[in-house]
Amino acid sequence: MVYTSTMVYAVEINSSIFPAARISNISTLLNLVLPLVMGGAGLVCLMMALYAAFNIMTHGDNPEALKKYYASMVFAIVGLLIVIASFLIVRVIGIMIGNSNLIPQ
Repeated sequence: MVYTSTMVYAVEINSSIFPAARISNISTLLNLVLPLVMGGAGLVCLMMALYAAFNIMTHGDNPEALKKYYASMVFAIVGLLIVIASFLIVRVIGIMIGNSNLIPQ
């Protein structure tokens, strides 16, 4: 076997070059993930509400379908309220333990 020598270069991990280096603790991770989750939950709620509203308008003469789509609208709003409440609970816990940087302001 023939072995060839290759040079290995050390690279400095810089947070401006390598964005994953910015995640150094759980609060930094939550600062990145929570706004994405909240935005995603808002979009899902909007899509569910629009779908239910469209079906309520198109199935106006069918009481069974109306009941189904009204329930879908309620579930979308309750889901969004649960996500907002969980965000607020995490914020209160962060304040109680003294880490105000736990989630974004």
